[in-house]
Formats: sequence, C-alpha cells, structure tokens
Amino acid sequence: MSALSGSTMRITTTDTAYHLDSGHYRLTVSRGDPSAELEGWMTLSLIASADTAGGRDETYETLPPVLVERGDEVIFEFPQRSTAWESKAVRLTCTPETIALDVRVEGDGVLGDVTLLGGRAVLNTGASGTFRSAPHAKGVFNPTPTHPVQVVRPVSAPVALTVVGDASPGRLHAVFSPPPLALAFCKEEPDGATAVPGGPWLGASVRAGIGELTFTELAYEPLDGGALLRFDYEGHTEVSGRWTSPAVVFRTASSPYEVIEQHRADLVAHGMAPAGPLHEPHPWWSEPIFCGWGAQCARAGGRSPVELSRQDLYDEWLDRLAGHGLVPGTVVIDDRWQLTYGDPAPDPEKWPRLREWIAARHERGQRVLLWWRAWAPGGLPPEECVTDAGGRAVAADPSNPAYRRRIQTIMERLLGDLGADGFKVDFTQWSPSGTHLKTYGSTWGFALLHELLATMYEAAKRVKPDALMVTHTPHPAFGDVTDMIRLNDVLEYDVHGDPVPAVDQLRFRHAVAVAAMPGHLIDTDQWPMPSRADWLAYAEAQPALGVPALYYVESIDNSGEPITGADLDLVATWWRR
Repeated sequence: MSALSGSTMRITTTDTAYHLDSGHYRLTVSRGDPSAELEGWMTLSLIASADTAGGRDETYETLPPVLVERGDEVIFEFPQRSTAWESKAVRLTCTPETIALDVRVEGDGVLGDVTLLGGRAVLNTGASGTFRSAPHAKGVFNPTPTHPVQVVRPVSAPVALTVVGDASPGRLHAVFSPPPLALAFCKEEPDGATAVPGGPWLGASVRAGIGELTFTELAYEPLDGGALLRFDYEGHTEVSGRWTSPAVVFRTASSPYEVIEQHRADLVAHGMAPAGPLHEPHPWWSEPIFCGWGAQCARAGGRSPVELSRQDLYDEWLDRLAGHGLVPGTVVIDDRWQLTYGDPAPDPEKWPRLREWIAARHERGQRVLLWWRAWAPGGLPPEECVTDAGGRAVAADPSNPAYRRRIQTIMERLLGDLGADGFKVDFTQWSPSGTHLKTYGSTWGFALLHELLATMYEAAKRVKPDALMVTHTPHPAFGDVTDMIRLNDVLEYDVHGDPVPAVDQLRFRHAVAVAAMPGHLIDTDQWPMPSRADWLAYAEAQPALGVPALYYVESIDNSGEPITGADLDLVATWWRR
C-alpha cells in the first residue's frame, strides 16, 4: 500500500488491479483490460474514439496502464493503438474528491464524433465492435427541459445536451441552449415528471472552457445495460499535433442541483467560467416585466401572432394593466416589431413612432426591451452568414468581422437612436449544424453561439452601459454574455401524456439556473399557459423565484378563458408582496 504525502488517498496494488481509496470514493483500475470500477456507481469503459473526416477511430490494441503519482493527484494512463491517430491514450486523473476522464490523441485530422466511456475497438481478447460503460444507477437527471417532460428518467433513456433544436419530433431538448453540461445519476427509481429522488448522486460534468466547446451536442447514449457519451464536432474542429478532449468529471453529491453547483465551481476554479456576472445589476433590471407575446397569441384568433406586435395594441394592454395597479418596470416588445430579423429596424406600419413611444415609456419610469431572434440571416448579405453547400445563407456568422461591425451599427440604431434599453434574445437553439456548412472563421458549436452573444453583448454595452441582455443560456461559461437567464417556454405533457403543472416546471428550471449561475437574475417567463388556473398558480409563484414576467392581459391563448379584473388585481397583490 502507498499513500500520497498529505493526502487521504491510498493505493493498493495487486497482480490484476490498482485499488484506490480516496476517502470519498473507491476505484479499482484493471491492469489488464481497459476498465475501472467506481464502487457502487459505474463500471467505466476506458475505450474512447475520436473519429475524423478520414474515417472511424478504432482501437486495435490496448496497453497496460501507466500509473503516475503527482502531488495530490493519481493519474492512470491507458495507451491505445489507433487506426486514426499516431498515438492515443485515455486518462483517469484522480483527486481526493473527483475523477476526470479524457482522451489525448496526436496526429492530424478533422474531428467528427468523439466518444468517452466507450468506443469502437478490437480488444486484446479478440472481442470487437462498440464497447460501453455500465451504470449501476436507476435514474439520470437531465438539466435541460424537454418534451415530454421528464426531469429524472430511467438510466436506460438517452439525454441530449445541445444548442440545436426546435419543436419538431426528437428535437425539443434545447429550451436551455446551452444548458449546464452535467448529468447526475441516482440509485432510486424516478417517479413523476419533475420529481427528484433522494441521494446520494453521482455527477458527470464536462470540464471545458469556451475555446474547447466546439461541438454542437453532448449525448448520453444508453443501450442494453451500457452507455457512452458522444460529443458531436461535425467536422469543424481541426487537430494538428496534440489534442485533448474535454474531461468528464465524476463526483458524488447530495442532489442533482449540487452536481450543477459543483460543475460551476469546477469551471470557475479552472478559469473556464466567470465567477459571477460581468456587470453589477442595475436596480431597474429587477422590476417586473410585461412581455406582449402571450397577449399577441391570445388576441390572434386564427391569425399569426406576429401580426399583432403593434403600437396601438401594446398601449391598450398596458393601459388595462395600469388600471389594476400593474405597472411593469420593463416592457418587452415581442415578435415581430421589426421588418427583418437579421438587420432589424422598426416596421413603420406596426410601430410608426417607436422612438417617441419608448421615450414616453421612459417618462413613466419604464424601460423597453426589444425581442431579438438569434442567428436569423434575413436582411444580411450571404457573405456575412453561415452558408450551406449551395451557398444559401443559413445563419448569421459572428466569426465574420463584417457581421460584427454590422451588429455595432445595429446597436447604435436601436439603443442609441431609438432609445431601447436592451434585448430579449431568443432562438439560440437554432445554432447552425452540419458538416457541410461554411463559416468565415473556425469556431463552431457552443463556442460559435458564445461568440454571437458576446458580439451583441459587448456592442450593446458600448452604446448603453446599463442595457439589459436576457438569454436562455444557463451554462456557467456563458455568464459573461448575459445579465439575466430566461426560463423559456413552458411545456405540456409527461411521458404518459398527462399534463405537467406549469409551476412545477418553473421550480425545476429555476433550481437549475440558480445552481449554474447564482449571481444572475432570473426572468421567470410565463408562456404558454394551458389554463387560467395554471396561469394564476404560476403568477403567484413567480415573485419568490425571480423577476415576475406577465404575458397575459385579456385571456389565456390555449384555453380561451377570459382574464378578469379580479385576476389582475391578484397579480398586482403578488407583485407588491
């Protein structure tokens, strides 16, 4: 037995394995096959694959692990012969509380899929194909809202943490885009759409800064009692020389929300996320919000709601609210106040005097945010866009200096000339995705989204230092490109087709956002609502969980139920409380 100096970690060596007792976990590392047993939690496959545009990465020989003791770390390195790389090794870096798993390769190639906790191989025994780890858990916590709603799902169900999605089947998992890159495993059966079993929990979080987040999706892929993690780089990350993957960090916790807190703390400690918001909140940021989208939807009556982003209607709605003591500090003018999304300017038919309207709201002590559709190419020249194989503009390209200059001009027009006070940024989940897409620069995935938001954020603050930027991006590394995290659209049903109370969804999302970005304000959102009763329950809970946002004035869009004056009086009471 050996012990690291000044550490609680103890290593025992036998002919077949290394036995590590850290004081917080027990790990048995095989000296033969590439595997390790994290006692009580998971059998770790120490195979990994880093596919390239040139073909699949398959391990064709595994070598005995190399043990290195360094300070308070124990490192097990598993060299592997690869069909795609000059050299490859999977590493376990163990500290008293954490185990970090990554893969290091050397050579040249453009990354496709990278898998950890498993991959393709021909083992020394002759077994071949795809190998996976074996979770000894019953449930896995997913930090991003999905439809159907299932916060903790069976460990046999997949999870996607991504910046790509929409409401199409199999794609409604980017409500947070990006979410925290942290999964949590529990030993109890999940029960209920938003219920969270008791502990203990095992966290598996991704340690990577913005520069390393060049993939579009991290997928947990279970199959027949096994599972692996797949990072999708989509052929946009070039390796020349040595490359190390993001590390997956394992650590025990008392709850999944503590897992997210640990994830954030780990990123901050490694200089991969800011310790808090870039700017101190201005007092007006915490004032209640009125967003007109719900009222637009409720009034639409078969028309498109975007037709009803109109100056006269917003005045009508705000007047009714004021008559019941509801005077929001912030008004969000929602989709579609602008002529084009990519280079927005007011639609003169809907908002004929927007500058004067904003000034009048300022005189009443209110601020005005404009809804902004992220990535939208409409109104942009193709050369400032991500383009497809046919040269068609797919998304705005923040890696292009010309687009960044355009954003500065837009900010001067909207925040300076018009006098707006910030933006509600939506649709970050429409991040470009595809191996054939072309950008001006080399950034991709989560990192390209961060560059898009950073371009907006920095330009806005140059024009108006107290401009408020609201996003739905509760990943800790995005703390420097947002001031407020919006909890985003409410979903409907669980896996059995039963309705999930909106307020239960609110509490889950709030807990995730606060754990990931504790210093940021929370926009509690409020759309869509299935019924008046759901809306009232949601509205009552909002002030205790963040900045209350009111979307409805006359009726509920989904049910058609009218909103009475007494209902609005209740909301006013809750706001005052």
